[in-house]
Amino acid sequence: MADDVNVPPADQIKGLGGYQYIRRMVLAALIVVLFAALLFGQSSFAPETWMHESIEMFGVLLIFLGIVGRLWSTLYIGGRKSSEVVTGGPYSITRNPLYVFSTVAAAGVGAQIGSFSGIILFALLCAGAFHIVILREEKFLRQALGAPYEAYLARVPRFFPNLSLYQEGDTGSFKPRLLLTTLLDGLVFLVALPAFELIDGAQQSGMLPVWFTLP
Repeated sequence: MADDVNVPPADQIKGLGGYQYIRRMVLAALIVVLFAALLFGQSSFAPETWMHESIEMFGVLLIFLGIVGRLWSTLYIGGRKSSEVVTGGPYSITRNPLYVFSTVAAAGVGAQIGSFSGIILFALLCAGAFHIVILREEKFLRQALGAPYEAYLARVPRFFPNLSLYQEGDTGSFKPRLLLTTLLDGLVFLVALPAFELIDGAQQSGMLPVWFTLP
C-alpha cells in the first residue's frame, strides 16, 4: 500500500521537530524515574528464587523486543513523519509504534525488580506520559498533513496494535543516521540489566534502603 503524501510548510516541519524533542526529553525523564524506583524498590520474591529470576529474564526479552521494535519503526518513519503520512509496517497497526515499543522496553525495566507489579507499573507510567505527547502531536499533524492524516486516524488505532491491519508498505528513503540514533536511545534500557544487579547487591548488603516492596 502506497503512503499518502501531503507536504507541509517548512515552519510546520520545524514545529514538529519541537515535539520530537519533547518526546526525547519525556523518554529521558522516564528513564530517570524508573531507575530511581529501582534504587529503593524490592520484589516480594527473594533474589535467586526461580520466580524472581524468571520475571527478570522475561523482562530482558521485553527490553530486546522494545529495542528491535523501535529500530523496525525507524526503518519506516526514517525522518518522513514531518512530510507525509507513513502507513506501512508497524505504522499500519498502530499510529505510535515508537511509543508502544518504548513502553514494552519500560515494562522490561520494571521486571528487573523481579516483580509482576513492576512490569505493570512501569508500563503504565510510560504509556501515561507518552499519551500526553501523542495528543499534542496529533493536534499538530492534523494541521500539517490534512485529509490523508485524518483518514489514517480513522483507520489505525492510536496505541494498542491491531495486527489484522498489518501491511508491509514502503520504507521510503531510509536514513542510516536515524537508525543509529534510535539504537543508541534504545540501548539506554539495557543499562537496567547491570544496574539492577548492582542495586540488588547494595540492598542485600544494607547499603541501600528498601522503601517499598512489590508483589
